[in-house]
Amino acid sequence: PYFQQGGDMVRVGGLGFDMDAAKTIGKRITNLHLTRNGAPLEAGKKYQVAGWASVNKETGTGGRPVWELVKDYIREKKTIDLTTNDAVRLFNG
Repeated sequence: PYFQQGGDMVRVGGLGFDMDAAKTIGKRITNLHLTRNGAPLEAGKKYQVAGWASVNKETGTGGRPVWELVKDYIREKKTIDLTTNDAVRLFNG
């Protein structure tokens, strides 16, 4: 879904997980959890999520490529304060 703007996967916020590149497809992702409280995602539970229209061609909204938005943001702000994000841990990658 994210190929439209040059990415290889949908980006998520609020979720954390471990990814082991040495494992086979379908077994690589473990420890999927909510970052706000560390609670594991439950297979039978319903969650409310938000998305964006740029991956839905039927809306006709299109939008600017994400890299242009980031470029403009950095140019405007001049200095960016980054926080560490350890929600995704990569093993054997």
